[in-house]
Amino acid sequence: MSVIDEIKDRIDIVDLVSESVELRRAGRNYTGFCPFHHNVNTPSFVVFPDTQTWKCFGECDEGGDAFSYVMKREGWDFSEALQELADRAGVQLQPLTPQAQEEREEGERLRSLLEEAVAFYRYYLRETPQGQIARDYIQRRGLDQETQEAFGLGYAPNSWEASLNHFRKQGFSLQEIRDAGLVTEKDDGKVYDRFRHRLMIPIRDRSGGMAGFGARALNPEDMPKYLNSPQTAVFDKSRLLFGLDTARRAIRDQDQVVIVEGYMGVIGPYQHGFRNIVAQMGTALNEYQLRVLKKYTDKFIIAMDSDAAGQKATLRGLQIAREALDRTQEVVFDSRGLLHQEGRLNADIRVLTLPPGMDPDDVTNQDPELWRSLIEEARPVVLHVMETLAREQDLDDPKVKSAIATQVLPLIDDLPNSIERDAYTQRLSRLLEINENALLRFRPVRKRRRPATLTRGRTPPVQQAPAARKVRRDGELYEKHCVGILLREPELIYKVDRALSRDGLARFDEKDFQNADFQILIKHIKDALAQAEEEPRDYIISHLPENFEEIVDELLVMSQDLNLNSDKVLEDLMRAFLNLRKWQIAKQNDHLRFLQESNHKNGDYLAAEYLENISHYLHEKHKIDKAMQRYTSRTATFDS
Repeated sequence: MSVIDEIKDRIDIVDLVSESVELRRAGRNYTGFCPFHHNVNTPSFVVFPDTQTWKCFGECDEGGDAFSYVMKREGWDFSEALQELADRAGVQLQPLTPQAQEEREEGERLRSLLEEAVAFYRYYLRETPQGQIARDYIQRRGLDQETQEAFGLGYAPNSWEASLNHFRKQGFSLQEIRDAGLVTEKDDGKVYDRFRHRLMIPIRDRSGGMAGFGARALNPEDMPKYLNSPQTAVFDKSRLLFGLDTARRAIRDQDQVVIVEGYMGVIGPYQHGFRNIVAQMGTALNEYQLRVLKKYTDKFIIAMDSDAAGQKATLRGLQIAREALDRTQEVVFDSRGLLHQEGRLNADIRVLTLPPGMDPDDVTNQDPELWRSLIEEARPVVLHVMETLAREQDLDDPKVKSAIATQVLPLIDDLPNSIERDAYTQRLSRLLEINENALLRFRPVRKRRRPATLTRGRTPPVQQAPAARKVRRDGELYEKHCVGILLREPELIYKVDRALSRDGLARFDEKDFQNADFQILIKHIKDALAQAEEEPRDYIISHLPENFEEIVDELLVMSQDLNLNSDKVLEDLMRAFLNLRKWQIAKQNDHLRFLQESNHKNGDYLAAEYLENISHYLHEKHKIDKAMQRYTSRTATFDS
């Protein structure tokens, strides 16, 4: 993915335009008055979320993408707009060095190798006697030739080195084959085929580029049942959704996406005309994936099997559910996480419960009309949890009523819409046959939701609630990223201070942050480092200020993809922190300019003082720019 594509991928044009234009929803699009010409009668300006573009149908008759909008709004050229949007998206711009060019060519080489692997496995499925067992399996699953071709299904022969030898004959080096995740290396250094005697399912990114494989065991004794490609330069299952390349158009056309578990949950329904389906691949559904899908629709249906959606349903936060799912391949229904995502994404998320013992491909193969009915009957998250918890329970038992209320009321409290909160409270009141006023007075003592990556500690003392958290600032992205990393690795503060001192810059301080919540958290992290009774991360949890659980969870989600064992984490942190200080200098400079111009109009021209301050800020900016040159390598990035 190019830098420009990555920036567009991370920035939602509706959010961008909404900062300067009051938009109103009009079907799937948004309308408003054009900011580029005078117009107070007809809202001729339209933003299209599906294509991430805008268009003025009035006097301007102009349109384009996020870049063209910023260029026209600010009067900038492309390079200025690129820098602004890159900063906003958290993408580090750098010249295409020989090393970067080499990395790009290596990525293209890997995709070429993976395409060769698709052809190799396809040949063994269709043309060889060894592939008969895979052909028999495909026939039992009821997949026709068109569906097999659409997904490029293949067969990996039951051999230790058949694919290895083939790829080497095609001119690929052993290192390239290893980098593509097609071979495995033993402790003694011997290399052998990673995929053997398995049905091969190519995994592509949403643009159709090859990324890796999912491999289904054909021998019942082979484990695991499904084996994915390992993490590579082009394969990251947390940033991929299986089937999105074939589902994009259908998702747009139907304004709805169904998210299932497993490859066959996409492939089987596809054959019966249900093509707006994608699958997660063994990891919890994360916000990045939902934001990718939101470019095509804001209506999500999560398909759950009856066991996972039953009494095993969990009400843990997004971060805890995600990490629990990474540790165990057990399906976790994360209702609170879905609700948080729903509110942040302004999306309609519903839950579909499959019949017992059936997968989506079973349903669509046996009764396509039943699948349509299940889609239509998909329930909002809160209603789904409410009814699931009440099913087969003795609702005359006061203890049962209390237990259900204890689990459902926090979900209702999480809803951002007051009408929905009232409606669900009334629904719960009728379900439990409890007076609504009594239910409203009942607020269970909610256990502290500790971020999963920080170890457990003592019950935190009650402290003053933090300030409001809905203030939007340009620099808040940098602030969030810095605090998120330091919550995970508080000792990095020492390294930051040494790096700043080396470049003649002031030490790291909570005053570097404008958000009051982040100031409190930075002071809390410093307190954790100053004490000696507990490990810093234990202290952070056990003394976490009251009402900070949600913001800490959000910050940990943002920083979860960072490899904390890599030295490059410090580079990433330093880039974000130096960018934060540059942003503050720019704001201070603008403020001084405004004051100087205002005083000049009133006859009090403070040119000398103004120039002295400007000189100081420019000097600081020069030192920051010089320091930034140390941290220009492409490392972990962060999302807005």
